[in-house]
Amino acid sequence: MSQDSTTAPETSRKLSGRRRREIVAVLLFSGGPIFESSIPLSVFGIDRQDAGVPRYRLLVCAGEDVPLRTTGGLELTAPYGLEALSRAGTVVVPAWRSITQPPPPAALDALRRAHEEGARIVGLCTGAFVLAAAGLLDGRPATTHWMYAPTLAKRYPSVHVDPRELFVDDGDILTSAGTAAGIDLCLHIVRTDHGADAAGALARRLVVPPRRSGGQERYLDRSLPEEIGADPLAEVVAWALEHLHEQFDVEALAARAYMSRRTFDRRFRSLTGSAPLQWLITQRVLQAQRLLETSDYSVDEVAGRCGFRSPVALRGHFRRQLGSSPAAYRAAYRARRPQGGPVERTDRPDRADRLERLDRLERLDRLERADRPDRAEVIEQRSGEHSMPLRRPGAPVGHAGHTSHAAHHHHPPHPDPGKPESDAYAPRLPEQAAGRASGRPTLPGQRERPVG
Repeated sequence: MSQDSTTAPETSRKLSGRRRREIVAVLLFSGGPIFESSIPLSVFGIDRQDAGVPRYRLLVCAGEDVPLRTTGGLELTAPYGLEALSRAGTVVVPAWRSITQPPPPAALDALRRAHEEGARIVGLCTGAFVLAAAGLLDGRPATTHWMYAPTLAKRYPSVHVDPRELFVDDGDILTSAGTAAGIDLCLHIVRTDHGADAAGALARRLVVPPRRSGGQERYLDRSLPEEIGADPLAEVVAWALEHLHEQFDVEALAARAYMSRRTFDRRFRSLTGSAPLQWLITQRVLQAQRLLETSDYSVDEVAGRCGFRSPVALRGHFRRQLGSSPAAYRAAYRARRPQGGPVERTDRPDRADRLERLDRLERLDRLERADRPDRAEVIEQRSGEHSMPLRRPGAPVGHAGHTSHAAHHHHPPHPDPGKPESDAYAPRLPEQAAGRASGRPTLPGQRERPVG
């Protein structure tokens, strides 16, 4: 269950008598990154009752009998050992030092015992690898940093790894994605234990949002496990990445691999950590994201160049994975894009970008509000054309070139908010109005359609 859930699963085991729910044990190992290790220490180890945050009792425990050296060569001393885990109602394992090394057997035994006695077990970032090594994630949903999710899925095939989530709450087992997602999960624990007000008060103290929307999709890239190079499916995956602009499905990929669809699905999931259809959709969305950032292709053209069968399909998948429509994403990206480096033009320069059209419409609207009624007459005199009455830009045309009744209730030509955010529905600037805004004469016989 992800961060979007309003209710958390019920813990299936009853807490043993010697454990206390308000006691949180943090299990530290040598080589662990200091930032991830400090997150649970800050959330559960500082008394913030004055801010309305109920107090936890923190036990910092050493997971092994060696000096605890962390980022930058710092050496830590933990006041407790593994025996202190027997008193904790919640045990947190921050990021593990290396996904290629097995955790100490004594620490794994202590985690299994804590879970059997009803303790809530939490793995932050690569701490999920420690929980998986202890067998606590078997048959359960879990997440970790998107970069390590394929490795976790391949090494522990019985774990249902979901690299899209910021964190997963499966009742008595909770896991989070990387770094900042550990804060999200710790706030979720406070919210589960003491309510939204307590979590909100703590979030204000930490100067972070109490609940982030979305997941890890926006951070995913085309990275695949290092082991893929030696797998027979590597050629099929490489071909798919090079032909995303073509319309093909998973059946076509299975045929290229000379496998049945069922066998291909199983092999692909073991290799990449995700189902082939979901992987393919994610890659198409990522390609669309890149084109929206680096080109002037319309949304319809982007859909075609990324292998989507229709712009509607692109918009649906794009919104589900990145939390916004393609047009809104492009607008937000360009708003924060540094000045300089022009965006790559398409092979259809006559199709102006939606943002450019909106900008021109805004300039035209400002011209109207300047309340200069003589401008139309000046343009008319310069043009020398009198074949049709001139009027203020944006006024709809009735029969015989006269302004219609709607002209008495003029509205600026802004986009209709009820229509989808799409280039197909973007407001189009009439050539006649564009000519007047730029001071050029209006061609005789031209008529202007109402926009919006």
